[in-house]
Amino acid sequence: MPLNNIWSIGAFALAGAVLVAAPRAGTVDLAVPGRANTTPSMAAAGSLVAVVWSAADTAGVTDIYAAVSRDSGRTFGASVRVNDVAGDARVSGEQPPHVAIRDGAQPVITVVWTANGVEGTRLAQSRSIDGGRSFSHASLVPGTDAVGNRGWEAIASERSGRVDAVWLDHRELARDTSMATSHRDLAVAGGSKPDGVAMAQKSKLYFASLDGSVAPTAITGGVCYCCKTALASGADGAIYAAWRHVYPGNLRDMAFTVSRDGGRTFAAPIRVSEDQWMLEGCPDDGPAMALDRQNRVHLAWPTLVAGADGAEPNIGIFYTSSSDGRTFSARERVPTEGTPHHPVVTVSGSLLVMAWDELKDGVRRIVVAQRALAATGSFARQVVSDETPGIYPVVVSAGDGVVVAWTSRSGSANSAIRVTRLPAGGSASGTAR
Repeated sequence: MPLNNIWSIGAFALAGAVLVAAPRAGTVDLAVPGRANTTPSMAAAGSLVAVVWSAADTAGVTDIYAAVSRDSGRTFGASVRVNDVAGDARVSGEQPPHVAIRDGAQPVITVVWTANGVEGTRLAQSRSIDGGRSFSHASLVPGTDAVGNRGWEAIASERSGRVDAVWLDHRELARDTSMATSHRDLAVAGGSKPDGVAMAQKSKLYFASLDGSVAPTAITGGVCYCCKTALASGADGAIYAAWRHVYPGNLRDMAFTVSRDGGRTFAAPIRVSEDQWMLEGCPDDGPAMALDRQNRVHLAWPTLVAGADGAEPNIGIFYTSSSDGRTFSARERVPTEGTPHHPVVTVSGSLLVMAWDELKDGVRRIVVAQRALAATGSFARQVVSDETPGIYPVVVSAGDGVVVAWTSRSGSANSAIRVTRLPAGGSASGTAR
């Protein structure tokens, strides 16, 4: 990469990003002082772990930062600002910045985030070829410079090193002045309420490779327009995507597709589970997906379930798997407490590892659950956060364990991205409960 395309390391020192001292042994806090540090994502390759997140000042001006560990998440280097256009990020819990790592003698770290555009939002990308010490000037993700909003993206790195992306795209909603551009606009749009199913048909799921080798393509319409998406790349070259779909009757269930020709075409979407969640709006809570070494798909998601003995309905988190990408096992409820949201999933050796946040006794906390891939019994769960509220966890396999990160003390100026490491099959350094 030409040196004049590198976003200078010197600029980061001016930004004031630091590694905050850990609040207890075995945890690390990543933060930009005086800013709200939220929306983490994470990727790992061997012992290399990269965490990216957003940091917003009191006026809401938001930038993207990254920090890298070379010892499987035990310690991290200095935080670095990724976006070279200050304040251009527009992110949220369901559309955080995303990171991927191409492993090798010279690893490449790629970051994608939602950025402000002239007529809506677009997706920006930047790369680091020096282990996260500096990043290239940002460029557009192909196909994302269009009218209307887009985001809620996911990215995945293929074995070849190519990075792919899926995202929700609202260019057709922006062209139709009779419909609001998102469910948040319904309350202020006035007039009659638009039909949710018809509206969702104008919300598209797009796919493209970041290098432009696969042109941007709309996979399907009918996607729920504010829920995160999921993307994974298999060792056999297959590309898997999952999202929340809007089915007739405003039923918002999980959908899935696979490409076996490098993303040029995708199979007809299938319904993962008939959950029958009818909602005139978006749950703001999408799926998570991981692959194991046998290319089995592991999928987790939240949905509304009826309460027992006349109790109020509540959110449940469910899990399913597929060995062929055509059919999925019957959904299995994951053991949660209180009100859970925002599940994530990874595979660590022979273990399936999930994490989520749950509201219990007035505090939102972070929970991790594990079980053997071959098992069919209950997950062994543990609370890994302390008394400080936590939300939106992310989890990756790194070295001989897993690394979990989340937003700690969400929304406040002293919020941080808290990172902790769990040995495979074991407890976090903090108290498990």
